[in-house]
Amino acid sequence: MLERDIEKAFVAHVKKLGGVAEKFTSPQRRSVPDRLVTLPGGVIIFVELKATGKSATEAQLRDHEKRKALGCDVRVINSLEGVHAFP
Repeated sequence: MLERDIEKAFVAHVKKLGGVAEKFTSPQRRSVPDRLVTLPGGVIIFVELKATGKSATEAQLRDHEKRKALGCDVRVINSLEGVHAFP
């Protein structure tokens, strides 16, 4: 499945959970996660979305590790099963 289709399903799923999945970009940094998710109760999760069978790039993984070291929740989703299993 294409990344855009997984992303569309993911945004709809988060909305059903009562949250928002905002597109996350940084003008000065590449390789940041695709979505910044805010869920009820103040839960914030960074999400990288990929096409089925694809994984994050090395640069993306380095960014994820830096965020995790700061205590952030960072996830990679590359399937509809992953979408439905979220959060």
